[in-house]
Amino acid sequence: MEFQYFKLEIFIPETHLSALQAALQAVDAGHIGNYDCCLSYSPVTGTWRPLAGTHPYSGRQDEISVEPELKVEVTVKAPRLAETLTAVRAVHPYEEPVINVIPLWDVGI
Repeated sequence: MEFQYFKLEIFIPETHLSALQAALQAVDAGHIGNYDCCLSYSPVTGTWRPLAGTHPYSGRQDEISVEPELKVEVTVKAPRLAETLTAVRAVHPYEEPVINVIPLWDVGI
């Protein structure tokens, strides 16, 4: 089965939410029926440990970091998935951004 929609879960610092929203809007992510710019976000706590050879946005090599982040969720039409991922990566400050791509059976339209 080919999916028509995907949900992206994007973990990002709160300081970059506005840039992310603009990037998503520019590629028409979050367009559901007669509405656009649809997304949701919630506060989460992220943990990570930068390993040797990394250049972390936040934290230090070989130390576990625990920091607040936002989890942004947005629906993307399948034909726009690749350009949406490119747009997200262009504004995301992390060296290794966490972007989960989840296929959706259907959306609420």
